[in-house]
Amino acid sequence: MKKLFLASSFAGTASLLPEFAGGNLAGKRAVFIPTASSHEMSDQEREILTFVNSADKEALQKLGLVVEDLEISIKPYEVIEKSISNADCILVGGGSTFFLLQELKRNGVDKLISQHIKKSKLYIGSSAGSLLMQKNIVADGMDAPNIGSELNGDFSALGFIDFYLYVHYGSHYWGDDDERFNEYYAKLDCKKLSDKQAVTIDDERIEIVTAP
Repeated sequence: MKKLFLASSFAGTASLLPEFAGGNLAGKRAVFIPTASSHEMSDQEREILTFVNSADKEALQKLGLVVEDLEISIKPYEVIEKSISNADCILVGGGSTFFLLQELKRNGVDKLISQHIKKSKLYIGSSAGSLLMQKNIVADGMDAPNIGSELNGDFSALGFIDFYLYVHYGSHYWGDDDERFNEYYAKLDCKKLSDKQAVTIDDERIEIVTAP
């Protein structure tokens, strides 16, 4: 049993979460993992990602959730394990998917998160956090693989979905979206998600939902 809410932008789709999660979320506990945005980057990139992650975190809080920041690249494993175990849901934010994957694998948090997903804990992905659920991460130019240099070319991810995601479709953050999609994803089973869309997976039931 798995319960996944995979968005391009959680802030853009947060209004859809309560219905998927089964009702009122007030008082529930969430861990927010911003690790994908914790690598070295330019000041401009830092400003953008700080805004995006703040928006995702605030969206959780507006739904009534009690949110704990959990930076897995610096926290001891015992602290990470306790925080995730005590939470009702996990939100993994955006940034570099390769750096996120590297840090998860480096300290075994990839396996910890997988264990909790298998126990039906609600997992929420925003951008990189959503791509993490694929079988592997596609080096499509959106994100530099060398940011996760310790991966040594092993881009295998958590593998909870058997399709791929093209996030931020229509936003043109990386140029022509259709051109990039055709180059890297046309031969793959891939779902395009705008910043107002999410894929919800409730066990084997898969649906694309769109926020108003």
